[in-house]
Amino acid sequence: MKCNEIIIVESMGKKPDHAKHASQGEWKFRDKGGWNPTYNLNRVMMAAAMADGSDKPVKMDKVSWIGVHNWARPYSEIENKMMAQALKATDSEIHHVETDHKSSEHPEVHRVSPHHTPGPIKLKQK
Repeated sequence: MKCNEIIIVESMGKKPDHAKHASQGEWKFRDKGGWNPTYNLNRVMMAAAMADGSDKPVKMDKVSWIGVHNWARPYSEIENKMMAQALKATDSEIHHVETDHKSSEHPEVHRVSPHHTPGPIKLKQK
């Protein structure tokens, strides 16, 4: 059996002719090396949201504080155990950064609504 009978190499799709005229310009991009396109897309879209269309560089960190890692924040002990199970099942690289799983609000968070409660809504009957 020949190698080309086993391995099928398909060509990359081409943009349809009618689509070429439907756009005012396009950008094709990915991270250098193409290792993490989702993270790259997230960072590029954040920078685009901060951009003003000038030639001035956008001021933002090249890498977020999370970096190229995914992040999960379970709110309870059972959710924490569920995450541990899921991570073991997927053979993920794990960094258990925060081990205190007691959720609490920051002291500056409003405990009481600053707005007056209007009470029940009264509907007009016809």
